[in-house]
Amino acid sequence: QVQLVESGGGLVQAGGSLRLSCAASGSIVSINVMGWYRQAPGKQRELVASVTSGGRTNYPDSVKGRFTISRDNAKNTVYLQMNSLKPEDTAVYYCNAVVYSGGVYRAYWGQGTQVTVSS
Repeated sequence: QVQLVESGGGLVQAGGSLRLSCAASGSIVSINVMGWYRQAPGKQRELVASVTSGGRTNYPDSVKGRFTISRDNAKNTVYLQMNSLKPEDTAVYYCNAVVYSGGVYRAYWGQGTQVTVSS
C-alpha cells in the first residue's frame, strides 16, 4: 500500500505565498509523475502542476509564472511553491503520484489540503 501525506495549506492574503509538500510512503519501487490538482466548490478537479521523474514540468496558463513544482526523488516528496496568490486560487489542493509497486503502475491521491486566499 502507498500513502500520500500533504502539508502546508492555510489562509493567506492575496499576493502572498504558500508552499505545499507531499510525501509518498509505503511499498514504492519508483514514482513516475507527481503532481498537484485542485478543486474549488462547484468546479471540477483541475491540474495545477506536474513533474516527471526526469524533472520535466507542466503548468496550465492560469498558474504559469506564479507556481513552481519540484520534487526530491530520494525522499519521494513533491513540493508546490505558490507565489502571487489570487482569490481564485482558493481550493482544496490534492497531491497525485503515479507509483510503480507490485508490478503495476497505479495513481494515488492525497487527502487534500485547503488553500484559502483572501482579497
